[in-house]
Amino acid sequence: MSDPWTFAITGASGAPYAVRLLEVLARAKLPVHLVVSGHGWRLLATEAGISSEPELKQVTGGDWSSIRVFDDGDRGAIPASGSAKSAGMVICPCSMGTVAAVAHGTSRSLVERAADVALKERRSLILVPRETPLSLIHLRNLTAATEAGATVIPAAPGFYNKPASIDDLVDFVVQRVLDHMGLAADLVPRWDGGN
Repeated sequence: MSDPWTFAITGASGAPYAVRLLEVLARAKLPVHLVVSGHGWRLLATEAGISSEPELKQVTGGDWSSIRVFDDGDRGAIPASGSAKSAGMVICPCSMGTVAAVAHGTSRSLVERAADVALKERRSLILVPRETPLSLIHLRNLTAATEAGATVIPAAPGFYNKPASIDDLVDFVVQRVLDHMGLAADLVPRWDGGN
């Protein structure tokens, strides 16, 4: 079995990205350590009508046999340790507050500590920010996180595949995240040179 990915959901707008990514990972039976921040739960309730773990499980396919949930307040949980096996971490969506914490290594929560661990252990860390416009502080924090080893994939869908629905736009971003996780999936048509 492959090493688990840590998947965190924080409070930036973009719940559909998080829900779809979790659905794909659950259906693929990929080992996942899931952490949802308090603001992440508020986001899920506000944007997706999901207010509990059972509801999140249901909308992402119902089979969480490969998913283990951790409390964001537990900084001693498995994802907080560099000695624990991990393929890397994805934060989707990633709030600008979380970007700042990652960029400066504050580690005040399990999400922040797990991201700090991914960077220090030279593991993949994928941040999916959804904010506009970006202030100079945001840009500097994104730059610092990138310089430390993170990959920033803004939740900015492309339009060359002629999306016909919001789901198509969501899948475009989720596909890019999956690509950087090294996972095979074809959720949307790929660029073919404009042919």
